[in-house]
Amino acid sequence: MRLDDSKRTIVLTTLAMLAFAANSLLCREALKHTAIDAASFTSLRLLSGAVMLWIIVRWRSGASQIDGDWRSAGALFVYAAGFSFAYRSLSAATGALLLYGAIHATMTGHGIASGERLQRWQIVGLLIALAGMVGLLLPGLAPPPLGASLLMLTSGVAWGIYSLLGKSNANKGRNPINTTAGNFLRAVPLAVVLSLIAAPGASWDANGVGYALLSGAITSGLGYVIWYEALPALRATQAATVQLCVPVLTALGGAILLAEPITLRIIVASAAILGGIGLLIHHHDSLKKGTVTE
Repeated sequence: MRLDDSKRTIVLTTLAMLAFAANSLLCREALKHTAIDAASFTSLRLLSGAVMLWIIVRWRSGASQIDGDWRSAGALFVYAAGFSFAYRSLSAATGALLLYGAIHATMTGHGIASGERLQRWQIVGLLIALAGMVGLLLPGLAPPPLGASLLMLTSGVAWGIYSLLGKSNANKGRNPINTTAGNFLRAVPLAVVLSLIAAPGASWDANGVGYALLSGAITSGLGYVIWYEALPALRATQAATVQLCVPVLTALGGAILLAEPITLRIIVASAAILGGIGLLIHHHDSLKKGTVTE
């Protein structure tokens, strides 16, 4: 890889991770400090993301070559809705930690169910990560709300499923950006139905709408395009490992921008969850290179 290519990959990857962290910050800020409700935020996020992705596809190809499927759109909708409703009660840091823990657990579980064998240190890493997740949710000093935590875990599982479906589509040669655009478009009517159901409690203001549109068009739509541009230059384990920085970036952003405390419970749980996942991924990478034996 040439130096210029390396720099480009670093810049794109950094921007993508910042965008992913910003999704949590924007959603939390909107639902905590503005009048917008979670259903409206979800609908506006998916709609603006779909419009941005459609514009990008049109600009790149000169035609609206939209792909996607309803299974992926359903998973995308569940992720976005669970994400919004959970952030009514969770701090930005706790939400991101639960989200990314659930994503990796879902994808690891799928691998095991598909016949992949975990080596000794991978099992240790998985158990450490699960212990961190349980520790975060156990009753005690200032645990996060259980209902909101379960919603965020559901959101993470849905995004894990969405990622697995996306990987399958990519293996079939389907363009990831065109596919994502189609999935966003298909998810919009599902979000509209949710908004109609939640209409009696609907509310919004200019700031809330602005945060939702920014989250959908920029940190979601444009953020995913940037990530897909960086992915070809990254190994699978590199791509998985670099995402572990998102909860850390979110925690820092929450403390600086939203004045949210970083508690000892979050610090310990973060070390366990992210460390366990990192150990699992690192050992998998070493095995692929033939540098670790059991």
